Amino acid sequence: MAASRRSFAELATGGVVILVALGFLMYALVNTGRTTVGDGTRLTARFDNIGGISSGSDVKVAGVKVGSVSGVSIDPKSYQAVVELTVQRDIQLPSDSSAVISTGGLLGSEFVTLSPGGSDKILTDGGTITVTQSAENLEDLLGKFIFNVGSLADATQKSLQQHGAATPQ
Repeated sequence: MAASRRSFAELATGGVVILVALGFLMYALVNTGRTTVGDGTRLTARFDNIGGISSGSDVKVAGVKVGSVSGVSIDPKSYQAVVELTVQRDIQLPSDSSAVISTGGLLGSEFVTLSPGGSDKILTDGGTITVTQSAENLEDLLGKFIFNVGSLADATQKSLQQHGAATPQ
């Protein structure tokens, strides 16, 4: 009889632990900021390079998530990446708004940043954002930096040699 009470207590304790774990899981899912924007305004933007953007990537205005990337494809004629965005319906973007591929720091995830323009005309469902800025490739930026530092060092060395030769000893 004591064994059955003990097994019931263990079973009840296990059930409580599972319920608490499920509660934490539900809380985490609700509060992660991962909201779906299935019925929002659909917009399209074209980029030369989208970096690590893929379906599900965030779309932000002023750092606040207002939507997500709903699709990515390639235009076979222009070879540009076509990014389909879904933005909350209550976000009314002017027709001259811009889209930029941004990153959350050196190792952060990439997302699309929308910057509202100043036009009185509003982008409607199915509209296209025409002002875009592609992702910057870290390797390309490092290469440019190293090239510029090397050029600066060469110019400084030449200047010092010329100045040293022109100065009487």
